[in-house]
Amino acid sequence: MTAPAQTAFAQTAGPPAAKTPGLDDFLCFAVYSANLAFGRAYKPLIESLGLTSYTQFIVIVALSEEDNQSVGALGEKLFLESNTLTPILKKLEALGYVSRRRDPADERQVIVGLTPEGRRVREMARTPQASLRVASGLGEDFPVVQKLMVRLRDNLLAALRRQQRG
Repeated sequence: MTAPAQTAFAQTAGPPAAKTPGLDDFLCFAVYSANLAFGRAYKPLIESLGLTSYTQFIVIVALSEEDNQSVGALGEKLFLESNTLTPILKKLEALGYVSRRRDPADERQVIVGLTPEGRRVREMARTPQASLRVASGLGEDFPVVQKLMVRLRDNLLAALRRQQRG
């Protein structure tokens, strides 16, 4: 390219473009891909319990914290819609881990509780975080990161609620 042509090109091209952010520059991708990695890390534990998904596992954990919840309340706690949660509950019921019954006070509500076998499964998985703490390489920072993730989730949900109201 001749000198005048180079000058004309430089004038039209403008300043050098900033680097376009890559996947690892997005917090949302870091959270998403960490979630997938956690799913893979939990897979051996989940399979050893006779479960087929992480979602089944968190249902059992949530019911061990508060038994006999309505499907709606359980779905809110787990951020799952009823149409997603119901097949999971049916599968857990078929495995003998949960029971479902209509609420006598309100027949529209279905109450879900752990069976003795479901409680046994939860006891078998009492401390799954110990191996994840080691695998994560976070050491003493593990509980700090966990608390930050909860704060991130809660802040995002609060911002969405404000946005919807306003």
